[in-house]
Order: sequence, then structure tokens, then C-alpha cells
Amino acid sequence: MTARTLTCQVTAVEDLTPDVFRVRLEGRAEAMAHAPGQYLQLKLDDDTWVPFSIANAHAGDGTLELHIQHWPERGNSARLRELVQVAERLTLHLPGGDCVLDSESTRPLLLIAAGTGFAQMKAIIEASLHEAPERPIELWWAARERRDLYLESLPRQWAAEYPTFRFHMVTERAPETPVAGERVIAHRGRIDEALALDLADAGDHDVYLSGSPGMVYACVDVLASLGLEASRTFSDVFAYAPRRPLVPTVGSLKRETGS
Repeated sequence: MTARTLTCQVTAVEDLTPDVFRVRLEGRAEAMAHAPGQYLQLKLDDDTWVPFSIANAHAGDGTLELHIQHWPERGNSARLRELVQVAERLTLHLPGGDCVLDSESTRPLLLIAAGTGFAQMKAIIEASLHEAPERPIELWWAARERRDLYLESLPRQWAAEYPTFRFHMVTERAPETPVAGERVIAHRGRIDEALALDLADAGDHDVYLSGSPGMVYACVDVLASLGLEASRTFSDVFAYAPRRPLVPTVGSLKRETGS
């Protein structure tokens, strides 16, 4: 899909938490087309373009959704927040990225995200549930505390509606209230630690990861001992922060850990 630069309309800005807000955009349907999992770049000024995962699957209606983490102490973040609040139109360059849903695969999906990395997974999930609702999906979404899972109700809804969908919520702090729900599982600790403790196998899955390079590679190292296949592992991190080998051998992991 050829990337293009276009101008679109801001139709809504909504605070999801004190730190995360959602932006809805609208433009010509054919110009807004993208594959599930791709990202766009938003123009702040002539020299500054900021990437964001597109948080919805393409539905042919010309709409896009972004989930944006607001960091008041960071200059670009403050400028972006001000821009989307006052601007009626924004300039975008899209689509970008090769971490996209393989719709021809029938392997179960293992989706791992931290923070607003959920945006990319949301688009992949929407597309998969639409195209092949029988395809098993496990979403592991990590945050420091429960309130940072800014759209927790949405994966809960998927888990309630689709027998093939399971939602794993991972928080470093214990939730203040008990976690309950159909196919909803709570874990405490870092996401790589939770995977090491509670995931049995990754060998037959298509695996998608979204987060910082440190988080992504920590998870890859855990999954390597569970049969992870490099050719079926996808993340934008692999493009901008590559590592060789991508998936270490079990033997090299044992040497590194001394086990």
C-alpha cells in the first residue's frame, strides 16, 4: 500500500484517563486506507512528524482513531495536545509499518502490549474478529496499575462475546478491587515475568508485540524458551531497533542466565 500525505478533519478529542486521550479523524475513505497494525505520522511542524499506531481496523468509512499518551513535561507532547485541541484539520502521512495482521494465517494470535501499545493490537483484533471470529486470540496488556488500562472495558467485552478471545491484564501494582469476568485473567508483575509464569507455549502462535524495545525483547527472550518462531513474530521494534539474532536459542538464554 503506497504511503501518501493528506489533510483530515479532527472530529473528536476525548480524555480516556488523565494521561491518555483519544483522537478521532475523518477523511476520504480511500486516502485513509491502511492494514491492521500499521501506523501514521502526524505533522507538528515542517521539521517534526510524530508516529502513532492507528487504533482501528479500516472499515471503508474514512475514520481513524489514535490513542495518545500525554507527557506534560515533554515539549512535543504538550504541543501535540494543544494542536489537536485547537486545530480543525491535521496533516498526516500514512500508512507505515510492516507489523500487520496476516489474514491468511489460521494460527492462534498471541498479542502482547504495554500502555498505548494496545492501540495497535486493537486494530489487529478488530480485523481478526471481523474476518475470522473463530481464530483464537490471547491479548496480554500490561500497565503499571489498573487505571492505566485505559480501555479495559473493550477487551472485557470481546472476552464476553467471543469464546475464542482471552484477556490477560498485567499490572505491577495489585488491583484495588478483585478482577473477575468471562475469560479475563489478572496477573501481577512485569509482563515478561507474567508470561514466564503463566504462558505454557508460544510455538504454534502468530505473535505480535507493541511497546518499548526493552519490553519487547524481554518478552521475546521469555517466549524463545516456549517455542517462539522468529518467522511468525512481529513488532515495529524490529525495524527501528533491530537485534541479531531476533529470537535467541534456548541454549544461549541458559548461558546468559547461568541456569
